[in-house]
Amino acid sequence: MITNINQLDLNQKYSYADYLTWKFHDFVEIIKGQIHKMSPAPTRFHQDIIREIERPIANYLYKKPCKVYFAPFDVRIPLNGEDSEDAIYSVVQPDICVICDPKNFTFNR
Repeated sequence: MITNINQLDLNQKYSYADYLTWKFHDFVEIIKGQIHKMSPAPTRFHQDIIREIERPIANYLYKKPCKVYFAPFDVRIPLNGEDSEDAIYSVVQPDICVICDPKNFTFNR
């Protein structure tokens, strides 16, 4: 069991299936199989900016099928259109995410 990021070989390629097994508290994204550390928490200034960006988007989407979500929120990007967890080599956590097609949307964590 991986409980510390230092147990990982940062030169190895990882998938979303790997990501789901990790039990450490570091925030990471996987981009094209490579691990990228994230800052542990956004600053208050960062959150203020996100809120100012989110507000007009949410107002525009009010009573429309699209919804706005905030980090931490895993966005899985499949490789070559495949959607098995073993084939997904990019998992990111954007500050703001707009989902318009609910069939492409699942909660895993």
